[in-house]
Amino acid sequence: MRILLTNDDGVHAKGLAVLKEIALSLTDDVWIVAPAQEQSAASRGVSLHNPLYARRLEDKVYSVSGTPTDCMIVAMCEIMKDHKPDLVLSGINHGQNLAEDIGFSGTVAGALQGLQMGVPSLSFSQARGLSTYGSGKINWSTPRAHGPALIQKLLDEGWPKNVALNINFPDVDAENVKGIHATTQGTRDYIMSDVDKRKHPRGGDYYWLTYGGQKSNPAKGTDLRAVYDGYISVTPIHVDHTHYKTVTALSALFEG
Repeated sequence: MRILLTNDDGVHAKGLAVLKEIALSLTDDVWIVAPAQEQSAASRGVSLHNPLYARRLEDKVYSVSGTPTDCMIVAMCEIMKDHKPDLVLSGINHGQNLAEDIGFSGTVAGALQGLQMGVPSLSFSQARGLSTYGSGKINWSTPRAHGPALIQKLLDEGWPKNVALNINFPDVDAENVKGIHATTQGTRDYIMSDVDKRKHPRGGDYYWLTYGGQKSNPAKGTDLRAVYDGYISVTPIHVDHTHYKTVTALSALFEG
């Protein structure tokens, strides 16, 4: 089995190194094509207005001067074009990708691009700051302990070709993980995005975009609730953004 890894925290990120450890427990044919620099919150951005540069850092390890989506396209269309991967793993993100995070996440975008290019794909994130563990430090022992068996279980069972799986590990020690929940994408009960407006010393204003991180009160069955409660969350997602119930209503409106 040939596995391709990417992420949005950059090719030198600790989470990517942990994901490589996990992948190597499943096969010895592991490739990395990841951003040269951090691309957090890049979403599904594609570099259409600038050239991309790919560098071979070592055997089967490449950096690309672009987004996670760029990395997947360069990997599939150039670096691995003669022998494409059987599986894409994206992550492990330095922090959770839950609820509305999915729309911003470059980690999730890497998996969605792999899916779009015909390869079964999973995205992984390790939650932090949701408990008292290590004062917000990232607990890599949890994905190390639970990742290999989880991936193998999913591979043995399979999942639909038009679906990627977004996986979040809870912010607890490995031995305190309560289990695995299949979940839906949650919705937070507060506004995550804001701006910090400041005065420029030469006149005018400038802004830092801010992003909230406090806990919400999510519904049972959502990715948020599962991770808050100490479970690994597995959420099936797909590229299709269509809201099918509204299509029916609009068809009745426009077509009589």
